[in-house]
Amino acid sequence: MVQFPRWQIVLVLAVLLLGLAFAAPNVLPWKASDDLPDWVPHKTVNLGLDLRGGSYLLIEVDLQYVFDQQLEDLVGGLRSALKDEGIGYRNLDVHGDAAGFDLTDPEDRGEARDVAREVGRDFVLEVEDDRFRLRLSETAKRDRQTAVMNQTIEIIRRRIDETGTKEPSIQRHGDDRVLVQLPGVDDPERIKELLKQTAALAFRFVSDSPLSASGKVPPGFEVLESDRPDPQTGVPRRYVVNKRVIVRGESLTDAQATFQDGQPVVSFSFDTAGGKRFADATRDNVGRIFAVVLDNKVISAPVIRSPILGGRGIIEGGFTVESAQDLALLLRAGALPAPLKYLEERSVGPGLGADSIRAGKIAAVLGMVFVVVFMAVSYGLFGVMADLALIANLVLILAVLSGLQATLTLPGIAGIVLTIGMAVDANVLIFERIREEAREGRGPVTAIDAGYRRAMATIIDSNLTTLIAALLLFQFGTGPVKGFAVTLAIGLVTSMFTAIMLTRL
Repeated sequence: MVQFPRWQIVLVLAVLLLGLAFAAPNVLPWKASDDLPDWVPHKTVNLGLDLRGGSYLLIEVDLQYVFDQQLEDLVGGLRSALKDEGIGYRNLDVHGDAAGFDLTDPEDRGEARDVAREVGRDFVLEVEDDRFRLRLSETAKRDRQTAVMNQTIEIIRRRIDETGTKEPSIQRHGDDRVLVQLPGVDDPERIKELLKQTAALAFRFVSDSPLSASGKVPPGFEVLESDRPDPQTGVPRRYVVNKRVIVRGESLTDAQATFQDGQPVVSFSFDTAGGKRFADATRDNVGRIFAVVLDNKVISAPVIRSPILGGRGIIEGGFTVESAQDLALLLRAGALPAPLKYLEERSVGPGLGADSIRAGKIAAVLGMVFVVVFMAVSYGLFGVMADLALIANLVLILAVLSGLQATLTLPGIAGIVLTIGMAVDANVLIFERIREEAREGRGPVTAIDAGYRRAMATIIDSNLTTLIAALLLFQFGTGPVKGFAVTLAIGLVTSMFTAIMLTRL
């Protein structure tokens, strides 16, 4: 006797109702789903770049800048360490891909070796007579490159997410490139402006001595320009800034655009360690000027009137409302570890997307019609039941894609069209098995029961092997291949449910 427990009936109906609820927002007018109450499912499937149109950016990460910065930091560390140990040196600077210095007293060679190894732990030390050179090892270079690329991708994602762009595709492309696809973004200029800034924020002291007429800069200092022209001279003001950083932007915990005295400013707050360093530095240097440096440009240079305690402060710089919001966004998202260079930019118009959607609809409708007609003609009433399960299967696929906020691309539509044909495979196996059982003289009820039981192993085998292929496509594929794999895998799972549970009910 065919047994279908009450709990299974409730489960099937509950799944179908949930599927309808999650799929329904996709057929509502555009943005109408945003007006639904929070407890009502309102997520919709996002359309990919090939369907919706948008922008495509291929970006190169300047890894050499990262290695150069490591060498500059190494020089600063060596200068301080050698001075603290009283070791005489000269010609301390970066030369090519290495940092080096000459000892003035050969008897300090042992101590200098210890200092160099301590400061440059990730560097290979080369000593030739009194000349010391430190060079990055190949292993350290590879590790740093991987870390920089991962950090760059994560920060790009944070910055784009805060602009409200939905479902951007951001992935590594080769050793030093990042591919960014922005569905629905027709003008990517603001995105590019946000991305091109490394947002490397640093608080550094300004020299008490002005720049000499000869332009000679004292050791440990550098000349940086203001980020805007001086109102009186029309050219950016130049500052002699200490290379030593008081606090870096990495210590920031928050940054918000706000107003002070009716002018847009950016308020910021440090973590505990950064707040303490900032408080100590301002307490010991009241009356001095410190520079707020962003991407090697001085955006503000206030005088320290009193110690700045509590780990909070304000950046003033003649901002507009939008520029203050953008700077706060950059600081919240974090600093890019290296500058970016745009190698390629393309905009995909909605016309191509409309053509793709139209072609996908035609393929899906034709596939659906042919499968429905074939099943009804071949299996009569049973075929009609399978067709109803097929419609329910499409609803469930749409519901799962909506719940996951997945991005639907043209290959994804291909996966759905393929699922339409594969979804009735299980029913064909079951119905043919029922026919065989009926031909052997079994009654209708026992033939149905035997047909479902004996076809189950074959159904699981065929779907499981296809699911394994879909998972491998998702794991090793990229972009469009992953979209195809996702819809195919979801379709396999939902078709198993509808073919085995729904048609049996």
